[in-house]
Amino acid sequence: MSFLFSNRSSKTFKPKKNIPEGSHQYDLLKHAEATLGSGNLRQAVMLPEGEDLNEWIAVNTVDFFNQINMLYGTITEFCTEISCAVMSAGPRYEYHWADGTNIKKPIKCSAPKYIDYLMTWVQDQLDDETLFPSKIGVPFPKNFLSVAKTILKRLFRVYAHIYHQHFDSVMQLQEEAHLNTSFKHFIYFIQEFSLIDRRELAPLQDLIEKLGSKDR
Repeated sequence: MSFLFSNRSSKTFKPKKNIPEGSHQYDLLKHAEATLGSGNLRQAVMLPEGEDLNEWIAVNTVDFFNQINMLYGTITEFCTEISCAVMSAGPRYEYHWADGTNIKKPIKCSAPKYIDYLMTWVQDQLDDETLFPSKIGVPFPKNFLSVAKTILKRLFRVYAHIYHQHFDSVMQLQEEAHLNTSFKHFIYFIQEFSLIDRRELAPLQDLIEKLGSKDR
């Protein structure tokens, strides 16, 4: 949630996606912030009683987009065409971009270019009222869950890139607590609802196990 971030982090990579005040989704977001404040992340990600699963996933997906937007915004000066000529998460994992519409065949590109494509694509999905309806009573489409899973799978890659390629910069900026809390929240959420295939999480598997073991 945004309250985790310092003033330095107010520089976002893309414009922040706002949930309209007064809407039910805004109330859900406030509920999530209140439970997060209790410090129990496992409890904070659970579907609140009587709430719609799609709506809960939608609200949290928007929130994770905003968090990653801020986190990446703090290190963009270190993530350049030269320093990150490919989009990678350590030496074993490299990502090529395709969105299925504008770019059908996966292309190899630099990390800043890939993340720009990725965040723009996510923003377009979040702004699409037929996919992410913000008005009460408008139903979610049948393919909502598969779209949300793709968004979260791609957002994970930004975390993976930051951890593998830019953690030194994150530490210099004293943002590691924000990064770790945000990532832990993200992982607990996707685990709670089985939203990302385990194989996709491989680049950060050791970290995920470490974060989980602290709560046992």
